[in-house]
Amino acid sequence: MALKEKYYAQDISQIEKELNTSLDNGLTDDEAKKRLATEGPNSLASKKKRSMFMRFIDQFKDFMIIVLIVAAVLSGVVANEWTDAAIIMIVVLLNAILGVIQEARSEAAIDALKEMSTPNAHVRRGGAILEIPSTDIVPGDVVLLEAGDVVPADMRLAKTASLKVEESALTGESVPVEKDSDILKADDVALGDRVNMAYANTNVTYGRAEGIVVGTGMKTEVGKIATMLNNADETATPLKENLNQLGKTLTIMILAICVIVFVVGMFTKQGSEPTNKLIIDMFLVAVSLAVAAIPEGLPAIVTIILALGTQTMAKHRAIVRKLPAVETLGATDIICSDKTGTLTQNQMTVEKVYYDGELHNDEEAVKVDNPAMMAMILANDTKIEDGGRLLGDPTETALIQYAFDQNVKVEDLLKKDSRVQEVPFDSERKLMSTVNHYGDKFFVAVKGAPDELLKRVTKIEKKGQVTPISDSEKENILASNKNMAEQALRVLGLAYKVVDKAYDDPTTNNVEQDLIFAGLVGMIDPERPEAKAAVAEAKSAGIRTVMITGDHQITAAAIASRLGILEAGSDKDKSVITGAELDKLSDDYFNKHVQDYSVYARVSPENKVRIVKAWQANNKIVAMTGDGVNDAPSLKQADIGIGMGITGTEVSKGAADMVLADDNFATIVEAIKQGRKVFANIQKAILYLMSCNVGEVLTVFMMTMLGWDILMPVQLLWINLVTDTLPAIALGVEPVEPGIMKKKPRGRKSNFFSGGVASSIIYQGILEGILVLGAYQFGLHVGPHVGNAAMQHADALTMAFLTLGLIQLFHAFNSKFIHKSIFRGQTFENKWFNGAIIISALVMAAVEIPFLTKIFDVTELDGMQWLVVIIAGLLMIIIVEIVKFFERRTARK
Repeated sequence: MALKEKYYAQDISQIEKELNTSLDNGLTDDEAKKRLATEGPNSLASKKKRSMFMRFIDQFKDFMIIVLIVAAVLSGVVANEWTDAAIIMIVVLLNAILGVIQEARSEAAIDALKEMSTPNAHVRRGGAILEIPSTDIVPGDVVLLEAGDVVPADMRLAKTASLKVEESALTGESVPVEKDSDILKADDVALGDRVNMAYANTNVTYGRAEGIVVGTGMKTEVGKIATMLNNADETATPLKENLNQLGKTLTIMILAICVIVFVVGMFTKQGSEPTNKLIIDMFLVAVSLAVAAIPEGLPAIVTIILALGTQTMAKHRAIVRKLPAVETLGATDIICSDKTGTLTQNQMTVEKVYYDGELHNDEEAVKVDNPAMMAMILANDTKIEDGGRLLGDPTETALIQYAFDQNVKVEDLLKKDSRVQEVPFDSERKLMSTVNHYGDKFFVAVKGAPDELLKRVTKIEKKGQVTPISDSEKENILASNKNMAEQALRVLGLAYKVVDKAYDDPTTNNVEQDLIFAGLVGMIDPERPEAKAAVAEAKSAGIRTVMITGDHQITAAAIASRLGILEAGSDKDKSVITGAELDKLSDDYFNKHVQDYSVYARVSPENKVRIVKAWQANNKIVAMTGDGVNDAPSLKQADIGIGMGITGTEVSKGAADMVLADDNFATIVEAIKQGRKVFANIQKAILYLMSCNVGEVLTVFMMTMLGWDILMPVQLLWINLVTDTLPAIALGVEPVEPGIMKKKPRGRKSNFFSGGVASSIIYQGILEGILVLGAYQFGLHVGPHVGNAAMQHADALTMAFLTLGLIQLFHAFNSKFIHKSIFRGQTFENKWFNGAIIISALVMAAVEIPFLTKIFDVTELDGMQWLVVIIAGLLMIIIVEIVKFFERRTARK
């Protein structure tokens, strides 16, 4: 950052000179117009959007999609299977349409940023106060702010009067920041600590101010976020990476086998039929084998499984915006969570009250005439709307809410002891006082910083008795103040006195003197009740929760300890790091030591992106939660961004992959469980489809190599149609397996073939091929046509065809549990799966209906032949169960 951009470290006169402006007069209209032409409007720019047509075309650049299109063309033109070709193309087009829709939604982040701009602002130009559109503001303009305004641009404050600005959307800090105009001498001050600056799109909650605009449009802090969003790289999800890898591997293997089948078939069947016909027949077999072997239904099945997963998550209040996010959740290693509004309630709450010389919890009853209660109610500017809704500074509304929780009739008290005079809050003395009617006398209520308050206290009340305050009592009060501060509580002191008459000239010199100490009140933005259990459950699932916040270090560490993010006994000095400290670390060092830090305080949007990238550099899959504008770039950078539906800005929701409808951190853990289920079910479907396809390829390959009759193209495609659809989809709706959240995250390096799936595909595919070839051999020796070689071969081929189809349906049961036995009660829980198997079995057996036998080139089998087919199918289950038994036994050892 250039020195001249560190406006917080410069005197106002320096800034006036640098920007050629005047605080008293502002810019002239002509000068403002020139700067508007040079600097451009005070709005956010976005990168050029691609046309809908180009987005649609981009969807067809995926390797798997290209393979599917080629398969569709070959199916239709060469094999004359136009139904298969149509199904494949429908799947391809559906995926392309879904991709375009998802991409269009992701661009909503920048659009939402633009809509946040305030429509009008008050500026001083040529010495006059004007109201102009915020888009016309230029650097050098003098802007006037008051409570309720949205800051229109980045400003160096020149004059302030009790100014407080709520910056949580930008910095993540939950409490409004007290602002002043003093120079900050430090070289590098964190964004949240620049108290003499006001930033675009933050909210003025209290007081007034004047300031000079130093940044507009894309040169504001929120503009920097927009730039980061525009330049953020789209991270490939593990699902997309796995499918691409799967598609390339399969295609190369299958094409190689098809070439071998074609070449070997040409040699072994040479002379059995004319060469031209043989070439055509073997080419059709090779193409049919390719179409049957490539799981062209896989993208559709994955899409369906993901879509069903999104519906389940929606029932648990997690709204998924991008389908791959469902599966990515299940792979999550790290949850980088924003504190304010995500782990905490984003609502200041009274937690401790000190009075009568003792510290009390917020649940303990306090009498309405307790002077501490009186002071916190009367020295308070909160507005109480009809229905009990509280408006005002979060600290003050917390005090009124506490009074409500204590069953105090606040409105009646405020009416009875109405305000007569006040000494407004001032950031220098850090106190606020009111003078209220109190019978025939007047009650002076004072609240503010405990150390400043004690300077004006001469007496103390304990259990109704007022006595002079001693040094030891002051020490006890300061010790209690320190104790609460160390617990990250925001502490206010409370004092009062009763006077005979109101003041002629109420000032701090007469109103806030000779006070009676009433008590202390400690407040905090508390953790969500369910968040601690959710953090613990995530930990048991091997998922680490990292807190990232704009709040102060002490507050962040305290909340993290209460949530279990920082373990008891951990060195907070080493586990907690600030954004300023992080900026001093090199990327290499930070990437190597990122696992050392559990809490990040006072961070900038750039820091958040850097944290996510550091974990990703360690091959971790990162989920980032957040609700503010400042979270948007990191939400987009993360493998899965999780926005907040209630408190979240439209910007954060637009950049997120998933939105929590209830802003509940615990919902994330439930969503992770569903994500793990989705991955497990996709893995089951792949195991089923791939082992079946390997079985088909090996069957045709071995038949070709041995010179046997081989399955016809129509038979291969029929098996593919019947077994690759309903059973595979039904596997996608399998319920969550018990203990799924006790497993460690599978990590970025894992894929669908991890966890023994690859070896299972190979041996189960080989087993399927052997059983089919065995059925073929049996078919040559059993049945009504023994002695008739031609019919016997036809029977054997029919048995091989039906065995291949039936084995795959039996094998679907094996695929329900990759390593566990299927002989358990859960095996038949999935009614959709049970129905899919029954329907598929009936459709498969339908080829034996007399008028269909000619279409599928099969013979009608007798009872003995059907028995061989059924036994071969059952052997698929029995042998796989035996292998699983020994796998489990080996794993236990």
